[in-house]
Amino acid sequence: MLEFIRSINNVVLCGMRVIAGTYRGRRLYGPRTQVLRPTSDRVREALFSILGNRLPHSRFLDLYAGTGAVGIEALSRGADRVTAVESDRDAVSLLQRNRLLCQIGSELTVQPHTVEQFVRRPAHWNGPYDVVFADPPYAETGKLSSLLNASMTGTLFALDAWLIVEHGERTAVPTTLGPTTLRRQYHYGDTTLSLYSYPDLHKT
Repeated sequence: MLEFIRSINNVVLCGMRVIAGTYRGRRLYGPRTQVLRPTSDRVREALFSILGNRLPHSRFLDLYAGTGAVGIEALSRGADRVTAVESDRDAVSLLQRNRLLCQIGSELTVQPHTVEQFVRRPAHWNGPYDVVFADPPYAETGKLSSLLNASMTGTLFALDAWLIVEHGERTAVPTTLGPTTLRRQYHYGDTTLSLYSYPDLHKT
């Protein structure tokens, strides 16, 4: 449960912090209610542990970005650029507040669109992306397979891209996403991270 510290309009500075790197310890804005489901500190830490040395100098795509905590953490830990895709107006407002709070400039691009709109508009891409993270509403996880396709190789996805999807432990996920194949799953309580990569380039 978020530890609410200070109310500012309809948002609050909360117990959600940047865990490591340049912005380490920065307390971020979060929702007053639990309408949004920010990725927990435990799962964020696990995500970046999985990525390891793949993250520095990468281009990072954060789908269903919410408050922007994951994308900001990616920049904090050495990603060169982050594109955050989020369609909810309140979430975009939170994301922009967190961007200003951390004094982040053009290295973070915010795309206020649905994921479906974003993937259909190549002019909005800033890829190809080395790392793609998706945290869709759990009930919508299955839609990813219809949104992403193999033709995006080399344009949206780098030739050795990793995709990681956060979803409920009991949520079924497809065996392929775009040009990538499910390689491994990591379980953290009722949350699972599913790692996808190119069949011949995955390294553990």
